[in-house]
Amino acid sequence: MSDNDDLNNIRNIGIMAHIDAGKTTTTERMLFYTGKVHRMGEVDKGTATMDWMVQEQERGITITSAATACQWENYNINIIDTPGHVDFTVEVERSLRILDGAIGIFCAVAGVQPQSETVWRQADRYNIPRIAYINKMDRVGADFFRAAKMIRNNLGSEVVLVQLPVGAEDKFTGVIDIIKQKAYHYDDDLGESYTERDLNEVESREAQEYRTILLEKLSEYDDDILEKYLEGQEILTSDIEQSLRKLTIANKLVPVLCGSSFKNKGVQMLLEAVAKYLPSPLDIPPVKVISLETGDEVETPADINGPLAALAFKVATDPYVGKVTYFRVYSGRLKVGSQVINSKKNKKERITKILRMHANHREEINEVLAGDIVAGVGLKDTVTGDSLCSEDYQVLLESIEFPAPVVDVAIEPKTKADQDKIGESLRRLAEEDPTFQTRTNEETGQTIISGMGELHMEIIIDRLVKEFKVNANVGKPQVAYKETIKKKARDAATFDRQTGGRGQFANVILEVMPLPEGKGKHFTNKATPESIPIEFVPVVKTGAMEALQAGILAGYPVDDLEVALIGGTFHEVDSTEQAFKIASSMALKNSLEKAGSVLLEPIMEIEIISPEEYVGDVISDLNARRGRVLGFEENRDCKVIKGTVPLAETFGYATSLRSVSQGRASFSMQIKEFAEVPASKSKEIIARRYGLPV
Repeated sequence: MSDNDDLNNIRNIGIMAHIDAGKTTTTERMLFYTGKVHRMGEVDKGTATMDWMVQEQERGITITSAATACQWENYNINIIDTPGHVDFTVEVERSLRILDGAIGIFCAVAGVQPQSETVWRQADRYNIPRIAYINKMDRVGADFFRAAKMIRNNLGSEVVLVQLPVGAEDKFTGVIDIIKQKAYHYDDDLGESYTERDLNEVESREAQEYRTILLEKLSEYDDDILEKYLEGQEILTSDIEQSLRKLTIANKLVPVLCGSSFKNKGVQMLLEAVAKYLPSPLDIPPVKVISLETGDEVETPADINGPLAALAFKVATDPYVGKVTYFRVYSGRLKVGSQVINSKKNKKERITKILRMHANHREEINEVLAGDIVAGVGLKDTVTGDSLCSEDYQVLLESIEFPAPVVDVAIEPKTKADQDKIGESLRRLAEEDPTFQTRTNEETGQTIISGMGELHMEIIIDRLVKEFKVNANVGKPQVAYKETIKKKARDAATFDRQTGGRGQFANVILEVMPLPEGKGKHFTNKATPESIPIEFVPVVKTGAMEALQAGILAGYPVDDLEVALIGGTFHEVDSTEQAFKIASSMALKNSLEKAGSVLLEPIMEIEIISPEEYVGDVISDLNARRGRVLGFEENRDCKVIKGTVPLAETFGYATSLRSVSQGRASFSMQIKEFAEVPASKSKEIIARRYGLPV
């Protein structure tokens, strides 16, 4: 038996869903049934193991992805419980980047909800094999078949039922295994003991029907199953499970299970399905890396005895051990005290401790092997998305991309002591959370913090006060507008100061060119060394990029453009780095004026669930907010209104929606895109920014 045989028994999985679908409750039950915890915590009571932050316990929601590990039979399962709220979508993004499989949890009453659609698309992007678990079968209105149909229709996934519920709502007592043609009835409230029984006549007829549908679906992809099916040969349970495993890992099919995690029914079968159908590190394609030596893309398979290749995906501050860096090891092994190379920054790092995390509890281990997910202490310069490797195998793994912030909040420390603390506190928070950014408003001197939504900002400020002990005056949330350009333009600027003795001289010609939305800011050098010596190019880039932090319309950051250094002139004696930096900034501003700068605003996808009688009022209110209705869906006795609305028009929307629907409508939103602000609105925003009459 080789060292790598152990990798067959590892499962690295994520739990993902819309807010309140039961992710943390399901994880809690998994930990209980695997013996990791001896008492089940509850989200509503603030006792859930995985929701360990004060802010999570107060609000009853998951804010940060929490990692844990447990054992089911012979399988080592690393679990990451991710948030469901759209403001914390970064936690899902970085978790999915390093996971091998996922469980998508859906509410049996609501089915596919907006954020469950978002996380499903994120998993599509990383090509992650999934199991769907339809939870809350005990709830009034639970409909297993409707939820499964929504997964197929709304998410475009080829789902296959492997279980059926026994009853529903308050009569939900267990599950039917379609493959084994057996029923499992739960005997006690804790769900620890359950009885396997034969199916009655009605159950048998329905289960046989769905077993035939499953076999037909497997036959479409699996020639062995097709051959046995057509020839009328017996197809064994092991044949079906083996075929379904292969097709799940290939992302052809999604097995669908059901249960009620809160009522402790169905979770053991879910754990079995994780072991049976989701991939081990050996089942996924080798990770692709860029060799720093050759610049070529090479494949690095999961191999305990191979060269070290790992990716840092999360940084957190631990009150006891300081900065901890979570990383996934794709290849090789790593011992405590080892030196590694951060290949992205070309810096040496030393691992002083390796921790196996169980939410906020730590277990020190001496060595970590390929396929595992752990946290390291001692990595000073490593942040999310950095690659860790050995000195003789320097490679870069694909990093992680994060969305731009959409909400700004101004913050001012109350005292001099707070002033000293706030900078370091904000730096540490930004290190932990790549969607949280800070900058200084040059006109007012205020610190501006930016994030993904009002709740995100609320949590950040709460942590500043409670965790970092910083007292500050906090402004109201504002929209994080952006500026961009409409056309290509070029201009020059000269910085010339002669003050006796050596002067300051630089002349820079820059060209700006619009890029598609989401492409960010890029700098290219097209100047010859004769016009701009090569040593001045980096400071020209710095000057231009710093100038993009505050646009010419209203001081908002400029995005989605390419800046090219075309040329310029220099003086043998008087040219300095400072002169070129200033000239670059001036040339950039001149070019933006010629390029037709415009304001961009975040546009949100919105989904409103409203009783039929209030739909007219809800739509009128949405239209008044510059919203657009894109379509309707029926949802039992309610209507689901889908549309878009500018983020600027949604502050206080929850109160307004309650008012027009007598408290019976609800909504959820997520960022869709940045779009140009209408001219009349743009004038208002610019006037307000400079304190002018609107």
